[in-house]
Amino acid sequence: MAAASTALKRQALTLAALAAASIAGFAASSAYCGIAPNWLRNAIRAERGEDRQAAAPVVARYGIDEGGVFIFDRSARRPLLKLEDGAEVWVLYPSRGPRGDVIYKNDMGEPVLRATKLGGMTVFTSRRPGGSAATLLGPSAPLRIAPLGPVGLYERLFQASVRSSRVAQHLVGFDALDANVGSDGLIADAALVAVGAMVSLAARPGGRSALARVGKVAFVEGGKPEVSMRAGVLMITVAPSRGLAGRPSSERIMSALGGPSEAAIPVTRVRGFAGRPPGVRIMRASGHR
Repeated sequence: MAAASTALKRQALTLAALAAASIAGFAASSAYCGIAPNWLRNAIRAERGEDRQAAAPVVARYGIDEGGVFIFDRSARRPLLKLEDGAEVWVLYPSRGPRGDVIYKNDMGEPVLRATKLGGMTVFTSRRPGGSAATLLGPSAPLRIAPLGPVGLYERLFQASVRSSRVAQHLVGFDALDANVGSDGLIADAALVAVGAMVSLAARPGGRSALARVGKVAFVEGGKPEVSMRAGVLMITVAPSRGLAGRPSSERIMSALGGPSEAAIPVTRVRGFAGRPPGVRIMRASGHR
């Protein structure tokens, strides 16, 4: 009887020691998570089954380890991404990568975002073309285009002409003769993207000479987004039925202008134009009366 009692006591002590060790190990792991870098914290949480991609909001904000925040919107027909300090909304096209990853590319086939099946995110920018880890911050509002009306569209095109004229160092006019209530918001956004493309191109080798050929930017409606350069006119075709996916990206516009391609998400800033007033034309018809 005494032997059985002694065995039970030893077994109880062993179980208590194991439980204490498990608790201590969990506490140490949790404490380490508090001081470890984001990528390591994500790995530890993923190992525990936490923070998986399926749990992320459909529209979410992510913090980039090297600095900056972006919004990733999966609520539209095509996934969208926008840096909070950037002007352009990037339309993404998902494809399967190794180990079950999903690679999101822009309309030039360049990687913009990589999502692992465990929920890890890597974003590719001009500052970090090799990729930067990103951490989920929380939900966000969806990325959408709002209609402007003829006055609002004219103001946006005027601003685009001012900025592009400054960067090109000569007058660049903007035309949108097909504009209507269903396309004015998309045309305004496409004009902003075109300006960003010209600013980025000007900073690259040979970019100034490419911009010297541009005398006008014209917008027309079509079945799918297109961009071409001919006889001094940068022709941009928009497809309003596709939403933000109905206009070309700045990288695609730069390619049409003859500029070299770089990383998927450049950050550009432009200043005002001190030259003569730029030329802007829109058609106040087809719903713009």
